[in-house]
Amino acid sequence: MMSAEENRRLTEVGPDKPMGKLLRRYWFPFAGASEFDEKATKPVRLLGEDLVAYRDLDGNYGLLDRHCPHRRADLSNGFVEQCGLRCSYHGWLMRHDGAVIATPYDDTVNPDSPRKHTVKSRAYPVREVAGLLFTYMGPLPAPELPIWGPFKWTGGFCEIVRSDVPCNWLQCQENTIDPVHFEWAHDNWSQRLAGSREYSGTHTKLAFEEADYGHVYRRIREGQEESNELWTMGRLVLWPMGFFLGEHFEWHIPVDDENSLNISWFYSRPPKGVGPYEQQRVPTWESPIKDEKGAWITSHVINQDIVAWVGQGRIADRTKENLALSDRGVVMLRRAYTEEMKRVEEGHDPRWVIRDPALAECIPLPYVGRTIGGDQMTLEQWKEHPYLKLRLSDHRHCAGQPRRVREEFALAMGMDR
Repeated sequence: MMSAEENRRLTEVGPDKPMGKLLRRYWFPFAGASEFDEKATKPVRLLGEDLVAYRDLDGNYGLLDRHCPHRRADLSNGFVEQCGLRCSYHGWLMRHDGAVIATPYDDTVNPDSPRKHTVKSRAYPVREVAGLLFTYMGPLPAPELPIWGPFKWTGGFCEIVRSDVPCNWLQCQENTIDPVHFEWAHDNWSQRLAGSREYSGTHTKLAFEEADYGHVYRRIREGQEESNELWTMGRLVLWPMGFFLGEHFEWHIPVDDENSLNISWFYSRPPKGVGPYEQQRVPTWESPIKDEKGAWITSHVINQDIVAWVGQGRIADRTKENLALSDRGVVMLRRAYTEEMKRVEEGHDPRWVIRDPALAECIPLPYVGRTIGGDQMTLEQWKEHPYLKLRLSDHRHCAGQPRRVREEFALAMGMDR
């Protein structure tokens, strides 16, 4: 049983907290680049810090303290310049590295003042990869940003989906190494929503182990053989806040101790005989977690997850848990966090921090389902497949896909031909 102090240590993410210091040692996504197509600034909160993200007129991204270093005006109301973000209150101009490069009145009456060279805004680096914006909020020098192999895929349709989740990030991440929940929170729950009283195949065998860049779970359900890829390869729980499921990633980003951002990157390969598709821009859209009446949405996979996470409370009280055999992966994950927090406290890089640029350039990941992926079947075969046919009518994982995104998906998949 976990103590209250151990629970706090695992869940608190402020800059002075052990877990906050650990998570700041890694790059993580926080937005889609396309979010800045219509409005160039956006307030964001990450790991308990209030920030503003922006794209300047040269196309560079920045992430600054939300409040101007002059008199703390809100920079999310600022306006972008050729090389930075200007405060709309007194015109101070900040570059993406936090340097103050213009103080209009002072520059006029006292151009030799050293003030500009001594005042800086808090700033974090931002990089765009596969339509996602990643940041690093830890000590310098920053490690390499890992470019996961799927980010190099071409010829398909990509989309980014985000949801604001009112609970701590850890209960979201623990879900990724809990395979039994697929049986209940998704399959059986969906059966009930469809009016069926049937039960899906139960899990008969589980295994958990450390792997490159995270942890792997393996599972067998009734009717499956050990030759199944879900046993031979397994799913990768991507350290420290992610999950890779073959053709999509999920990340559970701490907003603060009681809120998180669920951000997913999806890739869809066109059916056999269709494509390749040349996508001009990766769309980003918000998936709602409640309907217009305020009821939780439970019709889609990630929405079902969110209901389970939030139902544990803002911060799950792990002192009252009664762990079972299926929770061996959860225990493994918690121990890994505890070990790596200690490594950071001792002044070392935690595990899977990458310093080698060549290694970071393209990192392959275990890809369950690649050999029987959608591009191995025609569109007509998709219509008969139990999973693929669902993608033809709805997003399946996330509720609320906008019509414009659905129409582009249909075009990419050859559905309008």
